[in-house]
Amino acid sequence: MKFFKISELPQKEILDGITLKSVHLQNLMVTFVTLAPGAVLPEHSHEHEQISVIISGMLRFSVEGEERIVSAGHVIRVPANALHGAEVIEGPCIVYDSWSPVRADYVIKEK
Repeated sequence: MKFFKISELPQKEILDGITLKSVHLQNLMVTFVTLAPGAVLPEHSHEHEQISVIISGMLRFSVEGEERIVSAGHVIRVPANALHGAEVIEGPCIVYDSWSPVRADYVIKEK
């Protein structure tokens, strides 16, 4: 399929209070993430490059020790293997993430 409606994509919970929906090609993925009020994404790293676009809500986001409060309209670049994490300050938050390469753990099989 080449055309999707975000609201109709299947979703999965990746952490308590954090759900995502995804679409991907061979080398590129986009996830549509919803973070509930108070949700925490613990500091972590991964081999994937990531660009996050904040659509709504407010997060405390850290990348490699640099912390910022981000909200709608902010964009964050996370290099491969960079330590990063986030905490919802005002939510729910909606974040669109782009990934390269595709994160196999975020691929959701259609039912």
